[in-house]
Amino acid sequence: MGDPGLAGKAIVITGAGAGIGRVTAEQLAAEGARLMLGDIDADAAESTARAIRAAGGEARAQRVDVTRDDQVAALVEATLDAYGGLDGAFNNAGIEEENHKVAEVDEALFDRVMAINVKGVWLCMKHQTAAMAAHGGGSIVNTASVAGLVGAPRKAAYAGSKHAVVGMTKSVAAEYARQGIRVNTVCPGIIRTAMMERAIEQAARAGYASEEKQRQFHAAMHPMGRVGEAGEVAEAVRWLLSGASSFVTGHQLAVDGGLTAL
Repeated sequence: MGDPGLAGKAIVITGAGAGIGRVTAEQLAAEGARLMLGDIDADAAESTARAIRAAGGEARAQRVDVTRDDQVAALVEATLDAYGGLDGAFNNAGIEEENHKVAEVDEALFDRVMAINVKGVWLCMKHQTAAMAAHGGGSIVNTASVAGLVGAPRKAAYAGSKHAVVGMTKSVAAEYARQGIRVNTVCPGIIRTAMMERAIEQAARAGYASEEKQRQFHAAMHPMGRVGEAGEVAEAVRWLLSGASSFVTGHQLAVDGGLTAL
């Protein structure tokens, strides 16, 4: 099965400045992983790294726009320079800025969602697989969503982007399985993060429903009767990155309180 632990493993995380990315970084660092933290917001990435270092962990930060090939390549290269290899990657950068019927969505928004959520993950895997193949393998986890498994009304572009992440993950997992590289997705349900709060506020301003009614609706969507916490997603990511999941690849792990069981 191999070493199930993460101590000493070099892991790169995108979208590490807040939410699921930050909480996952903190959990992995607590287990002894050596982290390279990327985010479009350089200050947020450095804030996460600084907190990890203050707690005795090892982390470095670098600004990255995941839609830019040169910046993604530089992030991976920085990881190799700092730690001598790349054992794991959590491709978590993404956006959810859509709450409209398809006829009302601006083309520029569609392009932005696809550029970050799809092209960004593709570029990350492109450079990460090359580095991992040269260093004996590794594990990649991509953030998809329950919207990558089922439909999501008023979020056609977002759901399309997350379905694309699932499809790319399966394909790359099959391509690199013999080279010791595992590739999986984590598919969160509705998770309590700043991104979720922004989406609620945006919908309320658009006249969709009050913030309180939205929170009640979100909780009721899940058979467990609540939304998830970022730490619960981080635990799933930790397992997929570790050797404890050594025979798992091309999988979509739903962390959704039973939402997709309905």
